[in-house]
Amino acid sequence: MREILPTLAGWHAAGIPFGLATVVAVSRSAPRGPGAAMAVGPDDEVVGSVSGGCVEGAVFELAQEVVATGEPSLQTFGYSDEDAFAVGLTCGGEITLLVRPVTADSDPEFGAVAASVAEGEPVTVATVVDGPAPRGATLAVWPDRAAGSLGTTGLDVAVTADARGELALGASVLRHYGPHGERREDTVTVFLQSFAPPPRMLVFGAIDYAAAVARIGDFLGYRVTVCDARPVFATPKRFPAAVEVVVDWPHRYLSGTDTDDRTVICVLTHDPKFDVPLLEEALRRPAAYIGAMGSRRTHGERRARLAEAGLTEAELSRLRSPLGLDLGARTPEEVAVSVAAEIVALRWGGSGAPLATTTGAIHAPAVH
Repeated sequence: MREILPTLAGWHAAGIPFGLATVVAVSRSAPRGPGAAMAVGPDDEVVGSVSGGCVEGAVFELAQEVVATGEPSLQTFGYSDEDAFAVGLTCGGEITLLVRPVTADSDPEFGAVAASVAEGEPVTVATVVDGPAPRGATLAVWPDRAAGSLGTTGLDVAVTADARGELALGASVLRHYGPHGERREDTVTVFLQSFAPPPRMLVFGAIDYAAAVARIGDFLGYRVTVCDARPVFATPKRFPAAVEVVVDWPHRYLSGTDTDDRTVICVLTHDPKFDVPLLEEALRRPAAYIGAMGSRRTHGERRARLAEAGLTEAELSRLRSPLGLDLGARTPEEVAVSVAAEIVALRWGGSGAPLATTTGAIHAPAVH
């Protein structure tokens, strides 16, 4: 959804109605997660995807239909093995889609939401999916305000509180309520889609490996910053345009930088005078991943210095060093793939093993 919002915002600002299909629930090996979106706009232009191609043809027709009728539609697509030509997911999973018309009159807050996402301002959009409430009605919730309505004041109040909680986690989930926001009832289903600012990736050490890690971090959707105390190496021209480059002592920069439970920290300085004070700071603050480059011998010596500095065993256990998965990587680009693979595996609870050697669902439930 985040990727197609600029196009949708342009249609909305021009007063052009469009059909928007959003994945609101998945099961088993569904190809796209909750929040994935596809829209059909003027001249049958299509942006986005909800299944990687499996059911897009059927969704295209649904989107045209809801624009023509003005009535939202809730549809579930699963695996179809009885008829090879039937519409279904070849992967064997199941996705539930809410397909609704979006117009300037029905969604006046859409432009404000798109602007907030573009500016990195957190916002959650709550949409009625099913039940005794207007299907497709939306409520946009920011940390300090809200706009729109789901039909009743009580429902708006309950959903606003939950939306802010999910926004803090950056999560997109289904919630159930009574018609007036009663939490012990489940007659109204609401999809909460959070647009938190992109997570940060902090790369320390402006070496050739850092350039490759920064590129793949940007590709994965992180807001990447590269920091090095040596101005001769920390030059913007050595890194992608979207990457922030900072000249400062790593530990000093990190001590003045906010991190959260989604932040990734990659220490590539490979020098004790940088590594030890930096990791001493990193291992005592929130982060999703803290990895450091170096040989096993370097790791052992660095770990001993950190223990001498007073870090506990629990704090030291957060350090992933040598960083990356065992892919046999040699070049900076291959090492970057190894690091990215470890970050993704840690984020979603993956084993890092070849899928051909594993059993069960390919896409395990999300680990938060």
